[in-house]
Amino acid sequence: MKRILQEDLIYEILSVVEEIPEGSVATYGQIAKLIGRDKNSRLVGKVLSMSQYYGKYPCHRVVNHVGRLVPGWAEQRFLLENEGVILKNENHVDLKRFQWQC
Repeated sequence: MKRILQEDLIYEILSVVEEIPEGSVATYGQIAKLIGRDKNSRLVGKVLSMSQYYGKYPCHRVVNHVGRLVPGWAEQRFLLENEGVILKNENHVDLKRFQWQC
């Protein structure tokens, strides 16, 4: 049976994303931990993939656990670089320098 995401959970995730400061990034796992769902980083990714239906959120500031950008989303790199985030290579943010310290 397919589970339907509840809107309160969606907005809980998006409210954390909204708190990520400009020039910083967070990981999916970091966001999952902040909402008390340590093992649900994929859930965070699923919610972010639908975020446009819930408003405008800085989802470009979220990367995977090693700093990799979202494959196929070329605009993410542009948005991060415009905020002063320097990539250590073509597809990875330097998490030691730019990870959100929340």
